Amino acid sequence: MRQPRLSCVVERRLLVNYRVDPRAAERLLPEGLRPQLVNGHAVAGICLLRLGRVRPTWAPGAVGLRSENAAHRMAVEWDGPGGVETGVYIPRRDTASRLNAWAGGRIFPGEHRRADFAVDETPDRVRVAFATRDGDVRVDVTVEPAGELRGSELFADLAEASRFFRAGSKGFSDTRSGVRLDGMELHTDAWDLEPGRVCSASSSFFDSPDRFAPGSATLDSALIMRNVPVSWQPLPAMATG
Repeated sequence: MRQPRLSCVVERRLLVNYRVDPRAAERLLPEGLRPQLVNGHAVAGICLLRLGRVRPTWAPGAVGLRSENAAHRMAVEWDGPGGVETGVYIPRRDTASRLNAWAGGRIFPGEHRRADFAVDETPDRVRVAFATRDGDVRVDVTVEPAGELRGSELFADLAEASRFFRAGSKGFSDTRSGVRLDGMELHTDAWDLEPGRVCSASSSFFDSPDRFAPGSATLDSALIMRNVPVSWQPLPAMATG
């Protein structure tokens, strides 16, 4: 079945970023992918995403759906037909939407697992917490808007961070088959990020000593996107070794 191109509005997107020891990152990647390094660090993180008006591009916005979603991600590069390409590897996607969990990997690329979300959002602070139904992942993040990006060892300023994440528009996520990665590419003419300040952050994924030795994954920065219209283009699946 041909997978449709989707349109939606990113009502809120928190990018909570970690700098990671490249050797620790390499161990988590499928064959054919390698960490994209910034200042000697691999770049990983959590994307906490509320989507609104999600529908096929040909459908009116009034029929679109709304959902809370999360993705653990790592910036990667690989050798494509025309040279080195960049994007993100997504070891897991989670969603509060039963429909997303059913349709992901069927109607559109990207298998999703179910999770329960708690969100407390004001103009001055956003808290997003979720726990997956399978018990594997728990996340609790609180971020405040900030006037500028401070304290990051990955990015000198907001402009540099924005360019980096905009260039990583191709996302490839794990599938239960273990033989392919599902691909989607984000498109928008209204790309806009603002800096955030992390008030608190915990993630069983990044805090796990089985996955990351102490000191090999360090919280670096946060970025916020609000009310940006986007579309998602399915990409050919990527074989995994």
